[in-house]
Amino acid sequence: MREVNVAAIEAVIAELSMEANYNLGADVYGAFEAALSLETSPVGKSVLAQLIENAEIAKEEQVPLCQDTGYAVIFVELGQDVRLVGGDLYAAINEGVRKGYSEGYLRKSIVGDPLRRLNTMDNTPAVIHLELVPGERVKLTIAPKGGGSENMSAVKMLNPADGAKGVVDFVVEAVSKAGSNPCPPIVIGIGIGGTFEKVAFLAKKALLREIGSINADPLYAELEREILTKVNKLGIGPQGYGGRTTALAAFIETYPAHIASLPAAVNLNCHAARHKERVI
Repeated sequence: MREVNVAAIEAVIAELSMEANYNLGADVYGAFEAALSLETSPVGKSVLAQLIENAEIAKEEQVPLCQDTGYAVIFVELGQDVRLVGGDLYAAINEGVRKGYSEGYLRKSIVGDPLRRLNTMDNTPAVIHLELVPGERVKLTIAPKGGGSENMSAVKMLNPADGAKGVVDFVVEAVSKAGSNPCPPIVIGIGIGGTFEKVAFLAKKALLREIGSINADPLYAELEREILTKVNKLGIGPQGYGGRTTALAAFIETYPAHIASLPAAVNLNCHAARHKERVI
């Protein structure tokens, strides 16, 4: 049994809050450069070049990639042989978000009640997904989620007979309806299976995949390729100005489903596909 003080978790969350908003992942940066070489639209190429420049400035000056520094979504993989000491895990995570967003001069975007709309002024509470796993380590991942792309999410309870074609059509239609709103080029997170609430989580978790990675299941690897190809034929292009680069990647996460159900969900990430992780 290994003891981990929640103060260490608080400190890491504070650091990751800033790192995720300042430093674009190498996989996303590389995807921008690859898209720039393939894009045929002059305006699209110009937008991609500006996104690359923006990422370079943000990293060099340690300022946010985007003015919307997002809802702090935290994924925690807690080893079952870890004993947390020193306080409450959720309180430590929220304090880490509070410190990171305050010390990093990041925009505070969270309202304490969805209808009363009073800003909490510190970007808390975070959305926390906790998973118990074997071992004695704690893995923390933060994925700041902007409101524009999050608003374009969709869930559909398909009929089992709709099959793979139904899923593909649903995803492509969701991206088409979203248009320029999620600030393309986007990353598409897709959940298939489970229940109404599980499939939405799967779609969000899919966004943590590294761009360029290939699904371990050949069936879903092919579906990812098919969806990405069809989405990029929509012509929405970078920031909606037209072109062949509407999406950088499409990632699928699955879970067993009921015999009468085929849930599917789409969660889009804007061009600032931000997430950072650390293991304690």
